[in-house]
Amino acid sequence: MSVDPYREIVFDRDGDGPAGQAAELVALARRGVTDLVVFAHGWNNSPSGATRLYSDFFAPFPELLAPGVEAGYAGVVWPSMMFTDEPVPDFRALVTTLPEKERTIVRLTELVALAPAEEAAFAEFGALLRELADGGGGGDRGGDGLAGDRAVPDFLLADPVETCAVFTGALAGAAPEAVLGGGLGGLWRGGREALRQATYYVMKKRAGHVGERGLGPLLAEVARAAPGLRVHLVGHSMGARLVAYGLRGLPGALRPVRSMTLLQGAFSHYAFAARLPHDPGRSGALNDMQLRVRGPVVACHSRHDTALGVLYPLASRAARDSASLTESPARLVARDPRWGAIGWDGVHGVPGATRRTLATVLRDGVPASGCVSVDAADVVRSHSDIRRPELAGVVVSAARIGRR
Repeated sequence: MSVDPYREIVFDRDGDGPAGQAAELVALARRGVTDLVVFAHGWNNSPSGATRLYSDFFAPFPELLAPGVEAGYAGVVWPSMMFTDEPVPDFRALVTTLPEKERTIVRLTELVALAPAEEAAFAEFGALLRELADGGGGGDRGGDGLAGDRAVPDFLLADPVETCAVFTGALAGAAPEAVLGGGLGGLWRGGREALRQATYYVMKKRAGHVGERGLGPLLAEVARAAPGLRVHLVGHSMGARLVAYGLRGLPGALRPVRSMTLLQGAFSHYAFAARLPHDPGRSGALNDMQLRVRGPVVACHSRHDTALGVLYPLASRAARDSASLTESPARLVARDPRWGAIGWDGVHGVPGATRRTLATVLRDGVPASGCVSVDAADVVRSHSDIRRPELAGVVVSAARIGRR
């Protein structure tokens, strides 16, 4: 680990963790730590991978801190996973994360590997995807950032052949009708992406649950015992969702969080909205939660993050809405902004929210309060491209603990 003192906060799929974790953080405050930076990873297939991320990200911090600031660091380790770019998804990582679904996972990956060109195989695939998505532990109230959204995304309910055609077309930059003309066997590329997206949905539910039922209560316990400790939350991808939902798990009277920085957050850009532009009678699932942060809520976003710019809205919206799938990512979200991700184009629907370039923030600092969207495209070239000293500088500025 590149920094000291550092502690790891461990949660299982239900948001439970070993006894004594809060006491360890309180002990840091009693040793003189003034500011605690808590980072939650996104998709990761091992605790050691999460620790390496934290070590890399925290490395620039000691040189950025102002005199008199005594920082402590914590990394949240929770059971998530990621796919790399294997021809077949790594089912072993999936089984480790979802052991209760092993038989389902084995059969799903067999179908993707064999790529049978029969409709019956696609029907089986669709049923197994729905079975997989029913797992994961916990749940959250509502869909992806929108209170009251359908619990299951449309692509899991649509015809499996159509779903695989939509995903195949999106990956190839072609209309679904074009890829359907090549025969059913060619649609399994989209099947592999549908499997990725189903696991994304499971991890989405889990991240919200762990944040609300695990991290939030833990921070409340720390705040009661060490009320002077200033907490700064950082989350990447699904981890951004985890820390944001951690605010929902805090009792309203406790406000230990002084800043929150979301790096390529994999949840709705309307999450904090009081009213949804396309449905004014509804609000985002995290409406007003930003008010539980005493300082700014910063959303770093990048137009280069095609995972959030193309596949996130595609999975979130109805698979049957297959028009214009060859559009650029910007036009895709612009045409149907309901499904935009906060890590793609920042915070939407919050009055008074501001927008800054990365260069401006690094020169002038982050505003002291409110929601702030920071365009990090100059340094963030892909979804996982966050090991950047510039982003460490954004966190330090949002926390108001850096040199001026």
